[in-house]
Amino acid sequence: MGNQIKTTVLLAVMMGFFMVIGRLLGGRQGLIIAFFFAAGLNFFSYWYSDKIVLRMYKAREVMPGQEMELYGIVQNLAAKAGLPTPKVYIIPQESPNAFATGRSPEHAVVAVTEGLLKIMNRDELAGVLGHELSHVKNRDILIGSIAATMAGAIMMLASMARWSAIFGFGGDDREGGIFGLILMSILAPIAALLIQTAISRSREYQADASGAHLAGNNEGLAHALEKLGSYSNRQPVNANPSTAHMFIVNPLSGQKMMSLFSTHPPLNDRIARLRGFKGPGDAPAPPTRGKDGMNLDQGKAFWDRLSR
Repeated sequence: MGNQIKTTVLLAVMMGFFMVIGRLLGGRQGLIIAFFFAAGLNFFSYWYSDKIVLRMYKAREVMPGQEMELYGIVQNLAAKAGLPTPKVYIIPQESPNAFATGRSPEHAVVAVTEGLLKIMNRDELAGVLGHELSHVKNRDILIGSIAATMAGAIMMLASMARWSAIFGFGGDDREGGIFGLILMSILAPIAALLIQTAISRSREYQADASGAHLAGNNEGLAHALEKLGSYSNRQPVNANPSTAHMFIVNPLSGQKMMSLFSTHPPLNDRIARLRGFKGPGDAPAPPTRGKDGMNLDQGKAFWDRLSR
């Protein structure tokens, strides 16, 4: 139920945000247009956000008889998790990474890059796929897909607001004037990044733990994360920033500004937690503490508390 509430909140926030920008861009008429535009985008975000993301990365579906090891691992892990076997896609990029998307477990997709298949052994690949299937089972994937569509739309609106301010477009009754438009063009990209950070970092820890348990090998996922961290620093994924939160490791790790808003916990912490388990299914490692002894794990975003 928690992620259903989060999805509803996301859709409501997007609706309100579009209406505010519409008012700034075109006054009352712009507000009305923005309302209908936002309603349409909400509809397409729910039903088609997964297809939009897959098309964005030119992913191709793995058909029967292709990539037998990859498909076999996904099929076995899905059966262990009690899930329908998701569709499997391959992204034509050399940088190793992976993500899951779809509006429900019955419509889930797992996507991996070509680079991931080249560098992972079977245990490591099972760990990565277990992590992604855990996102499916935990129903994280819909909110991640909608957030990606939403963040991209907000970036587009920020660009519209910026050009409108430069050329003086907009209705006579718009509020805020040129300064409102300039302010919106600055704040909108920040809002898009905050939406991504609102996708709880703690869910990555949860997916790591349940994914390692599903794969039956904590060390496989730990080794995989080490490899992913090493390769992503040298060869980041050619990724749209609006979808960064969907990947198993941050594809924008080479961009320092993006790390300030990262939805991913530090890889070293994730690996240490995995190796802190005595075996699959054990309790997680002790909470992460700062230099002053403060429990950093208690600093969950408000967003994460919605699932309680």
